[in-house]
Amino acid sequence: MDENTKPAEDVTEAVEVTQVALEPGAKNSEILINMESLIKGHISTIDTLEVEAKKIKDMLDDIFNNDPTYQEHEKASKEAARVKQNTKAQILKQPQAADLDKKFKDLKGELKENQGSLSDYLQEYARMSGVNEIEGDDGEVREIVYHAKLIKKSSIFANKN
Repeated sequence: MDENTKPAEDVTEAVEVTQVALEPGAKNSEILINMESLIKGHISTIDTLEVEAKKIKDMLDDIFNNDPTYQEHEKASKEAARVKQNTKAQILKQPQAADLDKKFKDLKGELKENQGSLSDYLQEYARMSGVNEIEGDDGEVREIVYHAKLIKKSSIFANKN
């Protein structure tokens, strides 16, 4: 690991930020500044690790690409995948398979749409009620959790074109 990759210090920073947040006299601005610093540190660490992982993957790929036995097996594997795909396409031309495939795709779309709506409802429910749990009709208590991630703005605009 290089000097930009310091997980132990990141853990210490996280603990320090948590402790600052718990202190009675801590100001929100101080907490936000510490959190922002911690986030920027993690972004830097992630970027560094991604570059290092790409270098190692490229070296590993070169080893595979230069091995004749692997290349032979890779070629056979691609041919088998092509045959499998053609067979699948032929089977999907059968009316029963085509109907089931369409139903499956429709159900997956409906499921994704319902999951998106549920996420929106849960977020609003948590905001309005101030709780992060809800009991289902089955009596099971479920916790409302969020998954946040960062996307570079330039990537967002590039994908829209």
